[in-house]
Amino acid sequence: MEVPPDGSATVTRSRAPAALGTTALCLVVLALLGAGVRSDFGPQLRLDAAVSDALYAGDGRAATLDGLLEVLTAPGLSWVRFLVFLPVLVWLVRRGSWWTAAWLVTAVVLVAPLTGLLKEYFGRVRPPFEDGGARYESLSFPSGHSSGIATLVTVALVLAWPLLTARARRWSLGAGIALVLLVGLTRMWLGVHYLSDVVGGWSLGLAWTLGTAAAFGAFPGGRAALR
Repeated sequence: MEVPPDGSATVTRSRAPAALGTTALCLVVLALLGAGVRSDFGPQLRLDAAVSDALYAGDGRAATLDGLLEVLTAPGLSWVRFLVFLPVLVWLVRRGSWWTAAWLVTAVVLVAPLTGLLKEYFGRVRPPFEDGGARYESLSFPSGHSSGIATLVTVALVLAWPLLTARARRWSLGAGIALVLLVGLTRMWLGVHYLSDVVGGWSLGLAWTLGTAAAFGAFPGGRAALR
């Protein structure tokens, strides 16, 4: 293979193993937390209960607070991901970046049904707060909002990384991590997820996005990377 003068092929070879290593680590975390849920592992359940009780915003909370939390948690929703990335997808198609577009659709669209399948498998009921998880019939582990926001942020960073300066990369990474943490916290403030649901969702979203990025070649120098 001919190596580009900027050494991007070397960058790709170095980033892909790191991404796959992170993917494997996230899958291990997801599997361990899921095993704890399935087996009713006492220490995990007690930690989940303690964190939930400490963070829950409370039954009968003010409508303004509830509305604010719903707004802050919204970036984890599927329709927000679609709204954010639809213009990007159109732009990619118009410029003929087919591999990048295919990766974008795969990562952004399929994480939700994958999360749903795992919810059905683990079968965890949501926290029993009257104005929290007790309002929902849907299942709890892993958190769909958490996997969704991890996917949104990771896709955005992988796409934009080759186009950013070093300083912009640091700021973007920091902002992305802050948004992921905020959405995860809102799920517990609202009382609709346990801590392990949130961490499991983050692990799933990151593993899925990095794994598909490696498969499609979305890292700098790859066939699906922006130039």
